[in-house]
Amino acid sequence: MFLPDLLKGKRILVTGGGTGLGRSMAERFLELGANVVICGRREEVLKETAEALGKSTGGEIETVGCDVRVPDAVEAMMDTIWQKRPLDILVNNAAGQILAQTHKMSTRAIDAVLGIVLHGSAYCTVAAGRRWIDAGERDKVVMSILTVSSLMGAPFTVPSAMAKAGVLAMTKSLAVEWGPKGIRTCAIVPGPFPTEGAWSRLMPAARGGNEEMVKTIPLRRVGEHIELANLAAYLVSDGAAFINGDAIVIDGGKMLQSGGGGASTQTMLDWTDEQWDAIRPKRK
Repeated sequence: MFLPDLLKGKRILVTGGGTGLGRSMAERFLELGANVVICGRREEVLKETAEALGKSTGGEIETVGCDVRVPDAVEAMMDTIWQKRPLDILVNNAAGQILAQTHKMSTRAIDAVLGIVLHGSAYCTVAAGRRWIDAGERDKVVMSILTVSSLMGAPFTVPSAMAKAGVLAMTKSLAVEWGPKGIRTCAIVPGPFPTEGAWSRLMPAARGGNEEMVKTIPLRRVGEHIELANLAAYLVSDGAAFINGDAIVIDGGKMLQSGGGGASTQTMLDWTDEQWDAIRPKRK
C-alpha cells in the first residue's frame, strides 16, 4: 500500500505505545522506516514491546517511562528525547476510560480519565510544540487519537467524552495558531477496534460482547488494527501535508447508523443495578 520508506528519517513519539492501538501504530511506523519512541507508565511492558517490534520490523525503537498526567514527567521525557534528536511527529494516544453510571463515579475516577486523556495530551503537545517553535523547526505534526464520543457525546463514558472533545478542540485551535509556524495538527476518530484492555472493559459479556457490537456497524464487522495504522501512517506522512485541523472517522459507518451510541447504549439505559454490578471491577 505504501512505499517502504514512506516515513524514513521521521522521529515519532507514540504515547501509550506499549499496548493496543498505540503498539499497532508504532509497528507500522517502524515498518515504514521511522524511528519510534514509545512511552507509558509500565516500563516492563514498554521494554517487551520494543524488543518484539524491533525484532519483527528491524526498525529503531526506544522507550521512555512517563506518566503523562504529570507535567514535570512530560518535560523530562521530552528533554530525554531531544537529547538524541528532536521529534518530527507526536501521536497523542495514551487514554483511559471507565464504563460507569456517571452519578456514581468518584471524583478520583473522573480525574484519572481527564488527567490521562485531556491533561496528558495537552502537556505533551505544548511541550513538543514549544521546542519546535523556539528552534524555528517546521514541517512537524501532532496527531491525536479520539473517540466517536468526542463528536457525539456518549452516556456512561462521560469523562472520556469530555476529555476527547477537549483534545478535538485543541486540535482545531492549534491548526490555526500553529499552522503559520509549520506545525499541523490532525486526529483519528476510531470506531470499534478490539484491544485487550479497553475491549474487556467496554464490551464485557454483560453487554453481549462482540456479537452485539457488530449489529451497530453497517459493515457488520469490527476494525482491524492495520486499517487504523495505515491511516495513521498516511496522516503523519508528507503526503498528507495539506490536512490540518481535521478529524478523520474510521468506524465502518457506525456513527452514521447509530449516532455514536445506538443500540448498544440504548439497552444500557434499561440496565438494572445488578447488571451494572456485574461489570464493575472488583476491588482487591
